[in-house]
Amino acid sequence: MIKITKITECDNPKFIKPKRVFFIQNDKDRNWEVVEAFDSVAILLYDKSEESFILVKQFRPAVYMKNGDGFTYELCAGLIDKQKPIETIAKEEVYEECGYDIDESDLLKITSFYSSVGFAGARQTLFFAKVSTEQKKGKGGGIDDENIEIVPIRLRDAKSFMFDESKAKTPGLLFAFMWFFENYKK
Repeated sequence: MIKITKITECDNPKFIKPKRVFFIQNDKDRNWEVVEAFDSVAILLYDKSEESFILVKQFRPAVYMKNGDGFTYELCAGLIDKQKPIETIAKEEVYEECGYDIDESDLLKITSFYSSVGFAGARQTLFFAKVSTEQKKGKGGGIDDENIEIVPIRLRDAKSFMFDESKAKTPGLLFAFMWFFENYKK
């Protein structure tokens, strides 16, 4: 149960830095509000033993402000906020959020892309990893005060899930599913 108690301006932000960029375009002075944000990793997890994708569901206040619910279905993901290789960060996120103990060599890099390009332009690197029930060593759910629900989506239901507008999904998740259906070979 979520209850919003107050919305205020953001003083001393921890994860983003709001800024205004001034520039000249076509000989005209312009400016734009931007948010300097961390880059991130995201991992499409496929449990081959269950023929399911392993997604996470969590509350996102910005989405709440748009739809009154705020729960989104997402890939396992995390910020690149440590001085570590991105594969190490991806491996750690898979364990923290979903409970699977994978090797970095299990990760297949799909691509990287920029998200929220109108105001943030953060780069996300997308990976794919096959997992199995034998690799489930932790409970997942995140760390500290994260409240992440692990949601399996059966392969046979994934395409209809993609187009179910009643469930808030991220563009990275939709792109990853499209990649899977175009490229995955059993």
